[in-house]
Amino acid sequence: MSDPSSVRAADAEREALAQDLREHMLAGRLTSAEFEERVGRAYEATTRGQLERLKEDLPLSPATLSAEIVKRRTRLRRRLVQEASGGITASGVCVAIWFASGASGAFWPVWVIIPTLLPAARNLLRLFARDPDLDSLEAKLNSRRARELARERRRHGRARLM
Repeated sequence: MSDPSSVRAADAEREALAQDLREHMLAGRLTSAEFEERVGRAYEATTRGQLERLKEDLPLSPATLSAEIVKRRTRLRRRLVQEASGGITASGVCVAIWFASGASGAFWPVWVIIPTLLPAARNLLRLFARDPDLDSLEAKLNSRRARELARERRRHGRARLM
């Protein structure tokens, strides 16, 4: 894959940078001359790297920061749904079997639902908390994924030996 800074910039990215620069000028971080010069260079920029260099000495603006948090939450939500889809499928199959067998007796699919969906529900609650700790949630998901990959590698290694 190519270097992300050499990817060509879109007009929307130039406009977003111009808006960020406006916010920094209004906050007093840039003079009007610096603002005009940077916006001119932003509209002339052809790559994302050139756009990044125009704002590397500025902190994240509140609008950019909130947009990044929204993107990160969306990515984590999508990842949680993907990870929970296996448990949802298994739970749905068990409930369908219970219904097909007459739905009599105790609701035994609960013994499948609890261990498969409880971790996903806990993580979703963490994601939608008032002040979520996105770093710890992402670290937990990454460590779980690393364990699954290591288990899969070991399994494939044994299969080749046989």
